[in-house]
Amino acid sequence: MTKFHAEECPFGTFFRILEVVNVKHLIHLSDLGEKGIDEVFRLADELRAGKHREALQGKTAVLCFPSASLRTRVTFEKGVAALGGQPILFPPETLDKKEDLKDVAGYLANWADLLVIRHRDIRLLERLAANSACPVVNAMTDENHPCEILSDLYALSRIRQDFRRDHYLFFGEAGNIGQSWKEAADVLGLSFVQCCPQGFEMDGVKVCHDLDEAMADADIVCTDAWPKEHKEAFRKFQITKQRMELARPGALLNPCPPFTRGEEVSEDVIDSAFFAGYSFKSCLLEVQQAIMLSCRG
Repeated sequence: MTKFHAEECPFGTFFRILEVVNVKHLIHLSDLGEKGIDEVFRLADELRAGKHREALQGKTAVLCFPSASLRTRVTFEKGVAALGGQPILFPPETLDKKEDLKDVAGYLANWADLLVIRHRDIRLLERLAANSACPVVNAMTDENHPCEILSDLYALSRIRQDFRRDHYLFFGEAGNIGQSWKEAADVLGLSFVQCCPQGFEMDGVKVCHDLDEAMADADIVCTDAWPKEHKEAFRKFQITKQRMELARPGALLNPCPPFTRGEEVSEDVIDSAFFAGYSFKSCLLEVQQAIMLSCRG
């Protein structure tokens, strides 16, 4: 019988699977830590200055996005191509089949250098990352949206004297956007308060149920879409221009897109100087490129 020697194996996948434990992923903001977030911001600065333009030359990124994805998909797909890489796009349902994710990861290791996944189930991303020989980046789940919040914080770092000293006020339920702001606050030590109707509180967060009282101490006001089945409960928590005027001097409104004028935010506040949404998202491309480069090492 011919003996098999691993060192003689002609298939690179064998060795890459052995290296799974050393791969850097971004599933939660805590995976980066404060130093990792600083590194992403440093890389984003360099990318804005024109550096790293061929950093993904010859590399392949497998992207899983639903058809409704807009900002996140555009910036990841464009971001890979702009760095010289090849994006290959699939719907997230590609991962919803009987095939074990360990086997999916094993096969993809032959061709992919990076996996960027938007999928409702964070546990699927965690299982994929646990078995992947290439980095897995969380492009949004029902539990969190780390890239979105990293982009907002980076945008703030460019225009605020010290964004870590600002007071953050979040209007919304305990959903993926609120949970990601909480993750960021925990990692960076931010002052973070949630304002919502009773029954929608996040665990481990200071909560204020009085909107006007909460606004008085706010520098950065963040919102999320109202839950469809509980719109009436949230109606009195709409952010208007008049209410933004109750916040601290220089306060900014950062509603998470897609937002609905006339629901979580009024028409007049979006058309006011308080609204920082468009300019914030102008940083999304470089931040998501920086995330990919940081995970690639």
